[in-house]
Amino acid sequence: MGKISIKVENLVKKFGKGESEITVIDGANFSVNKGELVALIAPSGAGKTTLLMMIGCVEEPTSGQIYLGDEKVYDNKWLTNETRKIRREKIGFIFQAHYLIPFLNVIENVTILPQVNKKSKKEANKIAMELLNYFDIGDKAYSMPSKLSGGQNQRVAIARALANKPEIILADEPTAALDTTRSVDVVKMLKKIAIDQNVAVIMVTHDEAMLPLCDRILKIENKKVVSSVIPEKNII
Repeated sequence: MGKISIKVENLVKKFGKGESEITVIDGANFSVNKGELVALIAPSGAGKTTLLMMIGCVEEPTSGQIYLGDEKVYDNKWLTNETRKIRREKIGFIFQAHYLIPFLNVIENVTILPQVNKKSKKEANKIAMELLNYFDIGDKAYSMPSKLSGGQNQRVAIARALANKPEIILADEPTAALDTTRSVDVVKMLKKIAIDQNVAVIMVTHDEAMLPLCDRILKIENKKVVSSVIPEKNII
């Protein structure tokens, strides 16, 4: 197993003030290694997406520490004014909806981030084609998202998330809109990415059928985060 990619210590998140204050996460401690696909599960409203967005430097925690790779990014406050830069350079986001830009073709969707990160168009296109071929959709590079199936669009969204060569991938229910066969396909793809690209992947899921494909489970219980191994592998 690779070295630690994500480490969270005593992480707390509260919403509201005074009598209406609600604690969602109360002292989370866990780490995720490079090359690992970890499922994050919890009942609805227990803070899965909030936890993911804190790790992704989108939602500000109330207190605690967050380390991404060798960098401590949060210690009771953001240690950088450049949280957007961290998101752009270190993190790939995948969501339930693919959020592809409908008036851009597939390759244009995938090249947006590399070009924002100052890659030339030629280099960005090269990265995009490598990723699209890796996901067996290179032949769709110049198609519009509306011409693709839901599963194909989700592959494009994963390619886009990888286009900035992130160290960390945060996937928020990436299979929720897909049937079981396509869901298995996407999760196997995330596992392959974790190993091939040596990245840490955290996937929020409510689908227990996907858990045997993961390396480990993080579960939010009583506002804490509990880590457990997968009891049986490869049931699917």
